[in-house]
Amino acid sequence: MAANTDHPMSLRAVRQLRRVRAFYAAGVLLWAASTAWMGWEHPASRQMWVSALLLAVFTGLLITASLWIRRLEATGADRPVHHAASHKTTGPRHAHA
Repeated sequence: MAANTDHPMSLRAVRQLRRVRAFYAAGVLLWAASTAWMGWEHPASRQMWVSALLLAVFTGLLITASLWIRRLEATGADRPVHHAASHKTTGPRHAHA
């Protein structure tokens, strides 16, 4: 069973991976547009192949980040931890004698 300190780290990891995944998705869109443009203007040029290579790199990074997010979510890292004690306690209760 995982320790209680593993959950906050996993939650942070999922949040950060989601931000990184958005960055990679933007990179895929940018390099796909660049590759299409270079393929249209200068087919089989060096610029087109560099754009295609960067498109492949960002696509691989996007797939990897998505798989990691799916794996972390499957382990329950995105669910909040429920503690037995309530956070709304006002203080100790004493019996009056």
